[in-house]
Amino acid sequence: MGTDTSDVAAETSPEDVPADDAPSRAELAARVDELEDALAEATDEDGGKKMSIIATKGTLDMAYPPLILASTAAAFGYEVTVFHTFWGLDILHEKRSKNLKLSSVGNPNMPVPNAIAALPGMDRVTTRLMEKRIADNDTATIEELLETSLDMGVEFQACQMTIDLMDYNEDDFYDGVTTGVGAATALQDMADADIQLLV
Repeated sequence: MGTDTSDVAAETSPEDVPADDAPSRAELAARVDELEDALAEATDEDGGKKMSIIATKGTLDMAYPPLILASTAAAFGYEVTVFHTFWGLDILHEKRSKNLKLSSVGNPNMPVPNAIAALPGMDRVTTRLMEKRIADNDTATIEELLETSLDMGVEFQACQMTIDLMDYNEDDFYDGVTTGVGAATALQDMADADIQLLV
């Protein structure tokens, strides 16, 4: 069964015929490469990994985990925010962060029985022992970790409700700390993050 070429020609409209100024294969390939590069750039900008940490505790031993995790994640290219609320706010308080204590009671890893740990002055003793261990091990201080993290682009957020509750002033915090942040902002940040941690 043959094909009538006159019918095919009759069905072909002028719009179906390529124009003389149609792009060449090389031009199309270059345009595809250009679009792929633009897509890759947009994906890199929008597709960065995010980490959100909520810091709720302000003892000396609990100040380290959010700071170490934040600075390490930032070193790996994460966009990091750390929302400090309740006692965790003391980590960002310039004066109080230099006097964080280590509780000797209720810590199962403390080499002191609770009956002795509850004696007056034991928190001071355990805090000094921990501070000595930090110094002997050449571990960074809270202030050094904060400054390093800020330099790496970590955003430290101070809970506004806790600032009001503790009667703190916004000037009490380290330079670079974001104050006036509410729970709604923290929740949105957690919703957008790839990793969410409560410390």
